[in-house]
Amino acid sequence: MLKLTKASLPSHPFVLLFISILSVSVSSILIKFSDTPTSVAGMYRLFITVIIMLPFVPWRRLRSIKLNRKDWSIVVLAGILLGLHFLFWMESLVHTSVASSMVILALQPLFVMIGSYLLFKEQANVLTVSCLIAALFGSILIAWGDIGVSREALIGDGLSLIGTLAVSGYLLAGQKVSSKIDANIYSIIVFFIGGVVLLIHNLLNRYSLADYNSSDWIYFLLLSIIPTIFGQFLFNVLLKSIGATTVSVGIIGEPVLAIILAYLLLGENISLFQLAGGMITLFGMGMYFWAKSFIGGRKVAAMDE
Repeated sequence: MLKLTKASLPSHPFVLLFISILSVSVSSILIKFSDTPTSVAGMYRLFITVIIMLPFVPWRRLRSIKLNRKDWSIVVLAGILLGLHFLFWMESLVHTSVASSMVILALQPLFVMIGSYLLFKEQANVLTVSCLIAALFGSILIAWGDIGVSREALIGDGLSLIGTLAVSGYLLAGQKVSSKIDANIYSIIVFFIGGVVLLIHNLLNRYSLADYNSSDWIYFLLLSIIPTIFGQFLFNVLLKSIGATTVSVGIIGEPVLAIILAYLLLGENISLFQLAGGMITLFGMGMYFWAKSFIGGRKVAAMDE
């Protein structure tokens, strides 16, 4: 794993954002493949990630970290929110469809945008909000035929909503301290705390922590490498350069990529609603990123004049 900082990012950070979105889109498919308790899978997903990342942590920079007590409390809160996100969102997939859960997860940018305004005074213009609404509308179309209305599905939808609120807070907390702590160090700390949250849950529910088949351990390893290191970790890296709102907008593309992967790997058909919704989502996302790049470019040009 390479040490990733703002200076070492590609000339366009959206390249990394696409890689991270593609990686996290594999998560729902992997979860559906396994019968292990989702909280156990989430716990090992985070703990194994920490073990893999430990050799690549720039420990010498620990002395240069300038976090006060409030900053450290935000880091701890971020870890707790990440653990709660995995606990509730992964469990939601047991009770409802991937499509229904994904639609609720797509509300994340709205929560983050509101939080960014309240915490960082970030204001969104009409163009970016319109693009975001278009992307959200596309996500609703994608899941329209699969949204459940049963009591079981409503339980899953409620769990997904709690998980979405948790991950929104997690991204906002990360943006708050991203300029004060190295992304590698920050990620290891929050991943470990998140794993501890899930460990406590598993112990309270007396879930087995070791009695699993070799295929299950491979599943845990894949969850840690693909959607966590190449997904969640890259999100943490990007928080400093593009902000929580833009990262969360990118995550809207996860259902589109998940549908494509399900078609390629599981042989699932793509409905007309899903095709139309996917195109609208991608169009809305593309326009949002273009608007952000255009506005950012104008600001840089104005500063150079």
